[in-house]
Amino acid sequence: MPFSRSSSTMAAALLCLGLATAACTTPQERAAQMQAEVANMVATYGPACSRLGYAPNSDPWRNCILSFSTKDDLRRYGPSPGYYSGWGPGYWHGGGRWGPYW
Repeated sequence: MPFSRSSSTMAAALLCLGLATAACTTPQERAAQMQAEVANMVATYGPACSRLGYAPNSDPWRNCILSFSTKDDLRRYGPSPGYYSGWGPGYWHGGGRWGPYW
């Protein structure tokens, strides 16, 4: 028996610790990721905003890029469910989660 119970437990703990450490990112890595996302948005939506008449690298041009990106994200992923997720006028007037006969 090459591995004892304590050594296999120690190996599993080290593996979990290594995976948990690898999953963490530094603030510099997050900043680099955000810069890459912004560069992708500028490359994707910048020409369209320039064709709409916004001067490149101006505040209205940046707002145009952000609005196009937001619109695309909403189309792709849908609106967030909000704080109450299922609660609202439709919840109470349409029968809620249990249907109109509750």
